[in-house]
Amino acid sequence: MDTCLTAEQDEIRRTLRELLHKRCGPVELRTAVGSPAGHDPLLWTALTDQLGLPGLALPERYGGVGCSVTELALACEETGRSLAPSPLLATSVLTAPLILALGTRAQRAEVLPGLAAGARTAALAVPGPNLATALALTCSNAGFAAGGGRAGGVQARRADGDWRLYGQVDQVLDGHSAGLLLVAAHTGGFARSRTRLFLVAGDAPGVVRTRQTALDATRPQGRVQLRDVRAELLGEEEAEGEAVSSALAALGESVAAVLACEAVGSAERVLERTVEYVGQREQFGRPVGSFQAVKHRLADVYVGVQAARSAAYYAAWASGVGAGSASASPSASEPFSPGLEARGAGGLALAQGLEALRGAAAEGIQLHGGIGFTWEHDAHLYFKRAAGDELLFGPVHRLRDRAAEAAGLFAGGAVAV
Repeated sequence: MDTCLTAEQDEIRRTLRELLHKRCGPVELRTAVGSPAGHDPLLWTALTDQLGLPGLALPERYGGVGCSVTELALACEETGRSLAPSPLLATSVLTAPLILALGTRAQRAEVLPGLAAGARTAALAVPGPNLATALALTCSNAGFAAGGGRAGGVQARRADGDWRLYGQVDQVLDGHSAGLLLVAAHTGGFARSRTRLFLVAGDAPGVVRTRQTALDATRPQGRVQLRDVRAELLGEEEAEGEAVSSALAALGESVAAVLACEAVGSAERVLERTVEYVGQREQFGRPVGSFQAVKHRLADVYVGVQAARSAAYYAAWASGVGAGSASASPSASEPFSPGLEARGAGGLALAQGLEALRGAAAEGIQLHGGIGFTWEHDAHLYFKRAAGDELLFGPVHRLRDRAAEAAGLFAGGAVAV
């Protein structure tokens, strides 16, 4: 692994940081999360038109930039610093890679250019209480099923030559505003039960969407109800039943790597703000930051952030190396190939990143004193990002358990040596 960033990677980070510094300050952030969409459309337009961010990891033939997951993760480190609310995670990290991997040639040509240009956003609607299960981040998804009848889930059936979906999905990231939904649904009844992915227009007849109240307002979520909605099957009709679960599991590694880098960016920023504040706040005639106890606490946070950065960068590099260049020809039988380098690295990096962010945010709240506990200060937003991500993609101890299982660390009941 080469730990030095390329000139292109440095330029992506620098340009994005400058843009977010101008367009996503505390006031702009709160205005955006309070809007119906949950993000600032003007900021999203700037990210797409000036930087081409949605298509960063998509092939050039589909209007993308042609970079890898590594560059996308580094970009998300910068969005994490400012907690920028945008459809980037839902569109470019969760949904577009699945369409690229499993879609037919015609589907990729029709859908991906719009996503790469930012003209259309997308959301992955996976039934169940925990998205981490489908992505195989906290356990194997071999038994994952998108069904569940009226108690939950989505059912797909054939009617007059079309696919029709019926059901409900809660906690869909950007599900209330996305122009395109990628829905996991149960097909085949009991005898041939399997999960397939379907493309559904966000404004299709029978689609009812409601924005949900979320712990982390910077990650807006929606509830999606499907009432006999016409849908298009993603991929070929004769595709293997395990293709979707395999693609979701492989996608989980790159998603975890991106989220880990994002958490590192958030942790670094809250640490910077805390150091700045304790250098200004005075007690007993001297800055609070000059007290040794405060220095020790901040030093521990700094070590945690740097360790998390090393793990996140390795996971991003491993995902990029395993998946290869985005310009490579995708294979439906092998949608992603993270390789041995990435096996479990994403989950471990995400666990360490979330711990670092939670620790940095908690210390930030404490060391800011009374103001750190107020609604008007931004410290609680970083803490909620850590807690919200752990609820969506964790918890931390299960991420580590799954990484150990995937690496075969305790295969056969004994520690592998």
